[in-house]
Amino acid sequence: MLHPRAKTMLTFGIPALVIGCGCSIILVAVMRFAQALQILLWQKIPNVLSINTQSAGWTLFMLTLTGIAVGALIRNMPGHAGPDPASESLIGMPVPPVALPGLLLALVIGLAGGVSLGPENPITAINIAVAVAAGARLLPRVPAVDWIILAAAGTLGALFGAPVAAALIFSQTLNSSNDLPLWDRLFPPLLAAAAGAMTSNLFFEPDFSLNLAPYSAPHLVDILSGSLVTLMAIALGMLAVWCFPHLHHLFHRLRNPIIMLGIGGFVLGLLALIGGQITLFRGFDEMKLLAQSSDSLSLGQLLAITISKLAALVVAAACGFRGGRIFPALFVGVSLGLMLHNHVDSVPAAITVSCAVMGLVLVVTRDGWLSLFLALAVVPDIKLLPVLCIVMLPAWMILAGKPLMLVARNGKTRESDIK
Repeated sequence: MLHPRAKTMLTFGIPALVIGCGCSIILVAVMRFAQALQILLWQKIPNVLSINTQSAGWTLFMLTLTGIAVGALIRNMPGHAGPDPASESLIGMPVPPVALPGLLLALVIGLAGGVSLGPENPITAINIAVAVAAGARLLPRVPAVDWIILAAAGTLGALFGAPVAAALIFSQTLNSSNDLPLWDRLFPPLLAAAAGAMTSNLFFEPDFSLNLAPYSAPHLVDILSGSLVTLMAIALGMLAVWCFPHLHHLFHRLRNPIIMLGIGGFVLGLLALIGGQITLFRGFDEMKLLAQSSDSLSLGQLLAITISKLAALVVAAACGFRGGRIFPALFVGVSLGLMLHNHVDSVPAAITVSCAVMGLVLVVTRDGWLSLFLALAVVPDIKLLPVLCIVMLPAWMILAGKPLMLVARNGKTRESDIK
């Protein structure tokens, strides 16, 4: 009784559900392991040794040691713990299976050690490699690109706790045709993303929302205020993009990854002394702590937190730590938005934070849908949507043709029209 199109969609139904659940389970396992190691390194061992973890010496020691450990993995593990993350986007071709153990260990050590990167890029690469390898063995006639799409969608659903982000991202790449509507093509990845989101919600709730004053109602002045905030965020982000290839070239002149990442870890420790330990780690839990304590922080403290976290993001990604740039960019956007609201309290915090997040994520990902989704995830108020949609337009126009936060093989930043 089903149309052939429906039968085709159902054919991918079970693989999509299995891959979505599997991607989420891998993510949860990695994050639980990294959290346990973080507690061991930053709480249990210092308590036994009576070490003050807030001291400058311990912060510098931990970050430098983390860099040396990740550098040793990159130098000695097969496959060098995956490709240089500075040249890789969120969704790419499968990593060779031989590189997966090193990439997994480098990710866990970096997350636990306090490196200012998120898990999104490595965990997506790991899930894509596993899905492609399993799919080639079980269903060899299915093209590898289909497994890549399902694994990436399942991972995005698990990371953000909702399938909406994956659907929005793939709606840009899975172009519709007269013979095959867009929703036919979105059916398998949306199913995988939903399965990944529901599975991750069984173990933890990826809640991005902040405890901010509710947004009353849209006003015309909010469009002007939001546009100014977004432009400030874009200007700050593009400064980081300009520094990124120069810093990458400087670090990679050292050749030896142990020295390169050891120095990078030491620099991250110095930046943490400026902005405080709240600027360490991926930034998901830390941005909530920052929102709770922002009223007690001065403008100078919030500025130091914003600049040091952004600098830590650039240093960590440039020197070779395995991690993603979305979560720390999210923290920088929150910090910038809180700082601007504290400076001009007549502008609602919901406007400054959501627009700053949208601008920073837009610079780092160059994905309008994901930026809009994360802005609304941080400040979940549907009344903000018209303002954000209008503010997004000039922001996207300004960033058209601007370089990405990615380094090509020649060491230069990639242009935004290069895929």
